[in-house]
Amino acid sequence: MKKTVLITGASSGIGKAASRLFHANGWNVIATMRSPEKETELTALADLLVVRLDVQDRDSIDSAIKAGIDRFGRIDLLVNNAGYGQSGIFEATSREKIQQQFDVNVFGVMDVTRAILWHFRANKAGLVINVSSGAGLFTLPTLSIYCASKFALEGFTEALSYELLALGIGVKSVIPHGGVAQTGFQERAGADFAVDPAGLPDYNEFLQRAQRSFGAMIAARMMTSSDVAGVIYEAATDGRDQLRYLVGDDARGFVKARRSMDDQAYVDFMRGQFAG
Repeated sequence: MKKTVLITGASSGIGKAASRLFHANGWNVIATMRSPEKETELTALADLLVVRLDVQDRDSIDSAIKAGIDRFGRIDLLVNNAGYGQSGIFEATSREKIQQQFDVNVFGVMDVTRAILWHFRANKAGLVINVSSGAGLFTLPTLSIYCASKFALEGFTEALSYELLALGIGVKSVIPHGGVAQTGFQERAGADFAVDPAGLPDYNEFLQRAQRSFGAMIAARMMTSSDVAGVIYEAATDGRDQLRYLVGDDARGFVKARRSMDDQAYVDFMRGQFAG
């Protein structure tokens, strides 16, 4: 029997690349997105259902899962991919923007996961893959809210993996780090950048240094959405009980520093990235 995957945030970037890859490898695919009426490429593929799912709308979550089960009989894998990055100075970021970041990146993942667990329990099998970020392992200035949401996601993913182990349900985290090309992430992050240069001029000098540092990071970016999709597929099919799968180029050494240095040495190393 063909396996079935439900993928959130499948309208572009990693979600769309994953939808294509799983379909090409013989899976039934439930590609979910906020505006399915705009999709033309995926709707042309057989054994691929495009359906509306907005992680902030719990009715749409339930409807998408039901539509997928009605179409294919069962769901074997959930890929929680939908998310975005709120950027900017914390002091200039409104409470409403912070709430929305957590509603999508954390509470949305929790709501979709909770909505499908009854089905996985009934089948005594299933796998949840959460698409996380290097920002859930290390932090960067002007990304405090995004980092906070991804640290929360990493904690949730790890704890949930212990909770569901005895039920035969797996939980894994795929962690792109170093930046992903061919997604709308940078464009949205730039458009939503929170800063008030008139009211908060004290940050101007720091922001100039941070922009230079981020420019170097972006220039070194080599990873594509297809690269990340490949690791998601590996995590789904390798039969291992590995929790975290990292994908990306650690050119700036952030992951290595986090994992190899003692806490203060790591903090000093990271501070040095933005000191001048």
